This record gives sequence, structure tokens and C-alpha cells, in this order.
Amino acid sequence: MLRYALKRTLIIIPTMLLIIFIVYFILHLMPNTPGRIILGIQATQEQVDALNDSLGYNDPLPTQYARYIVSALHGDFGESYQYHRPVFDILLPKFPTTLKLAFFSMLVACLLGVPIGVTAAVKKYSAVDMITTVTGLFFASIPTFFLGILMLLLFSLRLEWLPSNGIGSFKSYIMPVLSLSLPSMAFISRMSRSTMLDVINQDYIQTAKAKGCSPMRIIFHHELRNAMMPVVTQVGMDFAALLGGSVIVENVFGLPGFGNVILNAIHAQDAPIIMASVVLLSGLFMLIMLAVDLSYALLDPRVAAKSFAEGKKA
Repeated sequence: MLRYALKRTLIIIPTMLLIIFIVYFILHLMPNTPGRIILGIQATQEQVDALNDSLGYNDPLPTQYARYIVSALHGDFGESYQYHRPVFDILLPKFPTTLKLAFFSMLVACLLGVPIGVTAAVKKYSAVDMITTVTGLFFASIPTFFLGILMLLLFSLRLEWLPSNGIGSFKSYIMPVLSLSLPSMAFISRMSRSTMLDVINQDYIQTAKAKGCSPMRIIFHHELRNAMMPVVTQVGMDFAALLGGSVIVENVFGLPGFGNVILNAIHAQDAPIIMASVVLLSGLFMLIMLAVDLSYALLDPRVAAKSFAEGKKA
């Protein structure tokens, strides 16, 4: 298992190098040069050219890419064009807000989505199943930002129960978390229902029933555990997507998170911040998917045996 985990971890390295190269190449196509972005429109062309030369912008692209990789390995991801500070000094203080928002959103989505999906599968074609299906389709079809605006109008402006922006207390997270978690909950509940229905018809479930196992033991020990692998994959991908995809919700609720920094950097063409954001989010995404792969071994012993065999061959 350890060899399998090490093998999967080593795959991250060439993937990250490829991602960084693609983004670096795209950013190199921006119409403005770093010198012009830093000095502004008031600077003369001679000043801009001199600054570009000092930054190595006129070097061949492979040389710039190699220099960036070497600097990144030493923990230097450059300085922001806007703030003239190391990029991670700007990004990292903002990241905890986004991390908490994504974590609690995913937690609420799982705590609601999995039980709803299991209940719908156990009571398939019943009124409960129909209600959960309609509710899931409703939340899945509403954009997160529109759901957030509706909550603002109702709970902040009309009822005045919750603050409309900022992170003054835990109440500030309630509406952003619900805006992100309810659509995810809909997908997780539908995924849970589908996988549970596939498992319910398996022969080993019929065998467990014939042996006299209680319905609750069959659901939680036999059915749910074997139905969770696709759900775990969905949860991992949703969580990774929330880390970088909560930009609009953070803007709607005025949260000082990671997404706001990225959005401002894109508007200002601040390439160092964009690059560092891509590196951080890509790395986190691949680590999360690695954790998802390793969690399969806990859910299904057959996966653990196969992983051990693959690691032994390697």
C-alpha cells in the first residue's frame, strides 16, 4: 500500500510541471508586459524596456520557465506586480477563509446528501423518493450566486437574521455555506441514490437477507459501504472545486477569501499571483484526489489487495 501511495504521489510531479508550463505559456501571451503593468501608462518605453530586461522577460520562454521552476523549488514564487510583496504573503492570509468555507460547505452537503440519497434508495418510487428527486433537481439547477442573492434578500434585508457581508462571527458563514452546499448536496444525494440502487440488487445483499441480518445492518454494513466509492470521488472533486470555485460567492457575500485575490489579480494581469494560485490549487486538487484513491482501500478490501499487488510489482 505504501508503494502504491508513493507511486501515485510521484505522478503529481510531472503533472504539476505540465500545468505550470501551460499556464506560464498562456500568461506570456498577455498584451501587456510586466514592465508596463508595474510602471503603469505614465512610464516611458525606455523605462519599461529596462524593467523588462531586469526581470528577464526578454529571455526565451523555456529559459524563463526553467528559472521559475528553480525559484519555486526554493519557495520563491515572485512578487506581486500590484503590491510589490511576495505572492504567498498575499495569498496565504486569505486562504483560511476559503478553506473554512469549502470545508463546512462540503460537510453540510455530505451530512444532508448521503442520508437523503440512502433514504430515497431504500424507499424507491415512494413519495419520499419523489420529493427528494424534485428537491435535488431544484437545487442542482439554481446557480450558487443566484441562491446567495435570494438568501441575502430574505435573511439579511427582509428578516434581518444574518449579516450580509464580512466574517464577524459564525453567522457570517451560514448563507455562503448554504449557497455552496445545497447544490453539492443535490448531486451527492442523487449519486448516493444511484449507487445504493445498484448495490441493493447484488447477490451478496440477498445472501445477507437470507441469513437473517437486520435491515439496518444490511443498509449500513453491506450496502452503504460498498456504495460509497463513487460518492467519495464526487465529494473529493466537489471539495477541490470549491477551493478554487467559490469566487462568485465570496464576492456576493463580501468575504475576504482566496477567490477575491485571484479575481483582482486577473483584472490587474498580476501574473505572479495567478501563477502561484494555479500552483497552490492544482497541488491541493491532486493531493485531495490522492486521498480519495487511498480511501478506496478503507471502503473495499479488494482495492487494498489490488493496490498492494501493484505496488509489489513496481
